[in-house]
Amino acid sequence: MKEKLLAILFLCLASVASAQQFNKPNNSYLDSVTLLHPVAKQKFKVAPFILPTIFVTYGFIAANTKGALNKLDLSTKAELQEDHPLFAAHVDDYLQFAPVVAYYALNFSGVKGKHSLADASLLYITSATIMGGSSFLVKKLEGRLRPDSSGNNSFPSGHTASAFAAAEFLHQEYKDQSPFIAYSGFVVAAATGALRLYNNKHWLSDTVAGAGFGIASTKIAYLIYPYMKEIFGSKKHENISFMPSYQNGTPSLFFAAQF
Repeated sequence: MKEKLLAILFLCLASVASAQQFNKPNNSYLDSVTLLHPVAKQKFKVAPFILPTIFVTYGFIAANTKGALNKLDLSTKAELQEDHPLFAAHVDDYLQFAPVVAYYALNFSGVKGKHSLADASLLYITSATIMGGSSFLVKKLEGRLRPDSSGNNSFPSGHTASAFAAAEFLHQEYKDQSPFIAYSGFVVAAATGALRLYNNKHWLSDTVAGAGFGIASTKIAYLIYPYMKEIFGSKKHENISFMPSYQNGTPSLFFAAQF
């Protein structure tokens, strides 16, 4: 059963390429970027949305029918609870953000992504907003009972959606530079989904659909962001600065805007 579960959760990793080395440019920890850096527009293509659409469709069918997919949800829960009845590890609360943390760590260490730090940050915020809004709405409309009966907001898995949105963000920023970095976020995202199952917080189809919501949200963000910049615009001398800091035992990110 474990092999079957991991095979489904790691479906999106089937095309992972072998790791390759990368060179770090010599950049300082203080990164000042101009908001008017050009962001290339992308033409809408159906192909990138096929996989997330399959994931979301799978989830909706399993959540709203009594067929084979729904039975797989029930059997997966039964086997996991039988094998690990006392499992309780809440690292998934933090693991979902690991790909984003990795992005900033790479940038501050000199390994730059596709976009400037300011644009990438706004791209991720756009993705997170789309993901959070769509997931929240569907949770309310579906009202699916969680496996542990702790609430009626099981579908889709928000943790998994968040993790895959972050993973797709990391992929978009580094896919042209390092396949190893680009795809590593999906491993973390899949692990997040698996932990949601082991913690008995979600059905299998919740996590599969969550992956679809997360990936699609980031892809949509990268499609619409260039048009958002055109609409809202910014001044040529407007700059944003980011610098990590460590005060009173707490790591933080310093943010400043100059006009």
